[in-house]
Amino acid sequence: MKQVMNQALKAKEVERHRAAVLRMEMDYELATLFEAIGEENDQKRSQCKQRLERIRLELLKLKAL
Repeated sequence: MKQVMNQALKAKEVERHRAAVLRMEMDYELATLFEAIGEENDQKRSQCKQRLERIRLELLKLKAL
């Protein structure tokens, strides 16, 4: 039973760490998107939006677990 509890705690810690990394990635992509908008670079803007969507979906999955 103790092993099961330790594994559950470790899994939660991994999820929290992954969520923190995703938030940092999101901040970076938002800054990059801002830059792309300022440069009027449509290709870069589209790539940033796609990455942000992937990050958003992964964050939603983490919250749902």
